[in-house]
Amino acid sequence: MKNTITITLFLFMSCALFAQTQAVKLTKVSNGKEVIIEENRRVKLQTVDGRKVTGRLQIKNNTIMVDQEAFEMEDIASIKRNSLLLSILGSSFFAYVGGITIGLGTLIGLLADTTAFWLIIPGAALVYTGIKSPNFQRKFVNDGTWTFEIITLDD
Repeated sequence: MKNTITITLFLFMSCALFAQTQAVKLTKVSNGKEVIIEENRRVKLQTVDGRKVTGRLQIKNNTIMVDQEAFEMEDIASIKRNSLLLSILGSSFFAYVGGITIGLGTLIGLLADTTAFWLIIPGAALVYTGIKSPNFQRKFVNDGTWTFEIITLDD
């Protein structure tokens, strides 16, 4: 019994010790600044032909897979991180503030002053911004200013 537990623990520990994670290294050509996006991070990727794909970054056989679609490095036009927490908080914040602005504009317009109906326009813009889910992360464009390469990270 003790031997099976020891062997099982050894197998799990060896998998964790020898596991190597891959990442995409983005290097700015002008000053050599490096940004690393590790595997299993959420990214928003735009291809050369204009498709936009959002999902978790997977690297297999020197190809990048996002949302079960494989892309070569030369097919990527731009890449940016896409944090799930920021997406949820940002979109819900804008939609909530927009809804309150529309409600207050309508209420004040009906009860006090009709010029308050003008608050509906920025409220609608805020709701639209919340629906579109803004991403304030930096975009790395593959136009010659940044170079993309796949690396292996050793823990």
